[in-house]
Amino acid sequence: MSGSGKWGDLPTRIASAAVMIVVGVAAVWIGGLWFTLLVALIGGGMIWELCRMLGPDREQLAVPMGLLTTAALWGATLIPSEAVLPVLIAPALVGATQLHKDRLIYGAYAAGLMLACYGLIGLRAEHGLMWVVWMVAVVIASDVAGYFVGRIVGGPKFWPKVSPKKTWSGTVGGWVAAGAVGAAFGGLPLVLMSIATAFAGQMGDAAESAIKRHAGIKDSSNLIPGHGGLLDRFDAMMGAALFVMIVGSAVGLP
Repeated sequence: MSGSGKWGDLPTRIASAAVMIVVGVAAVWIGGLWFTLLVALIGGGMIWELCRMLGPDREQLAVPMGLLTTAALWGATLIPSEAVLPVLIAPALVGATQLHKDRLIYGAYAAGLMLACYGLIGLRAEHGLMWVVWMVAVVIASDVAGYFVGRIVGGPKFWPKVSPKKTWSGTVGGWVAAGAVGAAFGGLPLVLMSIATAFAGQMGDAAESAIKRHAGIKDSSNLIPGHGGLLDRFDAMMGAALFVMIVGSAVGLP
C-alpha cells in the first residue's frame, strides 16, 4: 500500500478528533445544562448504533430509540431520585421487546450504557470538574499506553476470541499508566481506584468488541468521519463511568 493510501484518511481523522476535543472540553468545563445535553445526545447516538447493529431488520426502530434515550437521560436529571432508575431502564426494556433476536444482549448493554451516561452526568454535577478530568485522563492514558506497549512488547493475547489484537503486556501497560495518573491526582487510594477504573474501561471496550464480532461488523457506525461510531470511541469511557458510578454509590469516591 502506498504512503498516500495508508495515511489517506489522516486529515479526516485529525479534523474529527479536533472537533470532538473542542466540543468535549467546552462541555466538561461549562458543566450543567450543556454537559448534560452533550452526554444525553451521545447516549442517544450510542443506542441508535446498538439498535442498528443488533436489529438490522428493524432499522426503523433505531431513531425512535435514540430519541427516547436522549429524552430519558435528560429527564432523569429533572425528576426525584426514586424515579430515576425506571426512567433510565425504559429504553433498554422497550428496545428489547421490539427486537426479533439478541434481546438479552441489547437489554443488558443498553441498560449499562444508560447507567454509565447518567453516572457521568452525576460525576460532573456532584463531584466537579476535576473528577471528570481524572476519569478521562485514566481512560486515555490506559488506551494509549496499552496500544504502544502491546505493539512494542507483544506477547500472549489478553482475550483472543473477543479482542484478538490486545495483549497482556498492553493491558498491564494500561494499568501502569492509569496508576501514574492516579498518583498525579492523589494518593494510594486514588492510584488503586485508577487501575480498577482502567480495567473497567478495558472491559467496556471488550464488551463492544464482542457485540461487533457477534454482529459481524467492523465499526458501530460511520457517524464520526475517520473514526467509526460513537460506541467505537466511547466504549471504554462508558465502562469506566459505570464502574465509578457503582463505587461512588456503594462506598464513596476516595
